Amino acid sequence: MKSSNSPYPSGGSRRLGLRAAAGAALCLVGALTLPASPATAEPAKPVRATADPLARFHHQNLTWKSCLLGPDDRTGKELQQAGARCADVTVPLNYDAPDGRTITVAISRIRGTDTAHRVGALLLNGGGPGGQTLGDPPWVRKAMKQVGERYDVVGVDPRFVGRSTPLDCHWPAGSFIRGAGTDRAAFDRGVAFARDLARRCRTNEGAVLPYATTRNTARDMDVIRAALGERRISYLGYSYGTYLGQVYATMFPGRTDRVVLDGVADPHRYGPRLLRGSEPANRHALRGWAAWAAARDTTYGLGRTTSAVMAAVDRIQAAAGRAPLSIGAHRVDAQVVPVVLLNGLSQDNDTAYDAFAQAVRDLRRAADGGTVSTPSPWLADILGFMLTGADSSYGSVQSAILCGDVAAPRDPEIYWRDVQRARVRDPLFGPVANNIGPCAFWDAPRERPTTIRADLPALLVNATGDPRTTYDMARTVHRNWPSSRLVTLRGADQHAVYGVFGSDCADTAVSTYLATGHLPPRDITCERRS
Repeated sequence: MKSSNSPYPSGGSRRLGLRAAAGAALCLVGALTLPASPATAEPAKPVRATADPLARFHHQNLTWKSCLLGPDDRTGKELQQAGARCADVTVPLNYDAPDGRTITVAISRIRGTDTAHRVGALLLNGGGPGGQTLGDPPWVRKAMKQVGERYDVVGVDPRFVGRSTPLDCHWPAGSFIRGAGTDRAAFDRGVAFARDLARRCRTNEGAVLPYATTRNTARDMDVIRAALGERRISYLGYSYGTYLGQVYATMFPGRTDRVVLDGVADPHRYGPRLLRGSEPANRHALRGWAAWAAARDTTYGLGRTTSAVMAAVDRIQAAAGRAPLSIGAHRVDAQVVPVVLLNGLSQDNDTAYDAFAQAVRDLRRAADGGTVSTPSPWLADILGFMLTGADSSYGSVQSAILCGDVAAPRDPEIYWRDVQRARVRDPLFGPVANNIGPCAFWDAPRERPTTIRADLPALLVNATGDPRTTYDMARTVHRNWPSSRLVTLRGADQHAVYGVFGSDCADTAVSTYLATGHLPPRDITCERRS
């Protein structure tokens, strides 16, 4: 779905409106009974160059070209204006058979201008899984200010994403994420929906599905590192990208330099049901927005108090449970409404709040029996993504990676029981976070998940109210890594902080680390408006 970088509601550009999987998700996104600690998988061991089975990939010559694909290519224009060039990196589809089929991974690069103080390449991942990152170097380079002059900032569309070799299951929807609805009949319809999505993937992309995994994406990263001529790479990952960074550092020890993980995913909680446990954070974020909207009742008319705005949201969900709401060309039922609301809760700022308030106003008008022939732009975008197949590749790739990384429970009754228990605690978000998805009908993963090593000297960044990768995840990872440092943005319901939220305190902490290579002597806490 769309939203901000998420587990899963996340992926793509860190600008407002970037794709998130509703979670996810993370995005996440962004967003999964949490799986037990994954079984140990041995990290890749360095091999002598003379025996390198990947030598032709490690030593390939990259052809750098314009990133502009045509006059309507907005991403290409932004990259071109920033001085970026693009290339396609050839990688094996199956690393166990490197002489077999190959695919390409698209990358972009803005070269550093301060060659006298060059640090090296900084690889980016904006989240997802399934999010595009090729277009991110311009805004990241801007966020880094003078520090960016010392890096080659490299954006990557991971395997099967964006301009890389594509994967598209031709779904009738852009995301698998749905609420369970109000009764057993609605849940059973959701089971049929999830089963059909999995069937479409097996039918349309069965040959490549086993190779759409985080471990293979990490292997691709190391091919990119070698093809760029770098002994080590620095890394900036958001949301799901924080999990990818942890996997890469574990599989390829000694090949990272400076590592920043923003919106930190706990690897022991990562998997198809990542949203489980995020309900309190999303409820808190919803109340925070409701307070903001209540203070602007003359503009939005949703209620003069926080409680009144929250009651309006409940009324929308109740009406959608009785009959689908008519919003433009779409019919929006009780399985869709809470996912729309979830997607509006990842960015804590006036611009995002305004777009969300307009959407809720439209939903309330429909719930009250009014006509909404032309929904607000944000709502139209979300519904078009969720309810049509115009952008099915995002959800396809996201599912393929989540399902290929970690197995999910197979029995629908497990999900139904979890939904019913969660509904008591949170009737709006509980049936989303605990609902069934296509991974319940997926083939078992080819590899066991990576067991993240005990320590990594990384800089972790998280907001206390993050509704996607919740703050307790960042604290758990920090406890497991004694050498790491944690930058906390206190008082913000925000997913992704560095270069996104506008905290001088947090941005300075990250940029200083990227400039010096030295972690802060102690953890740093930044106030919401510092």
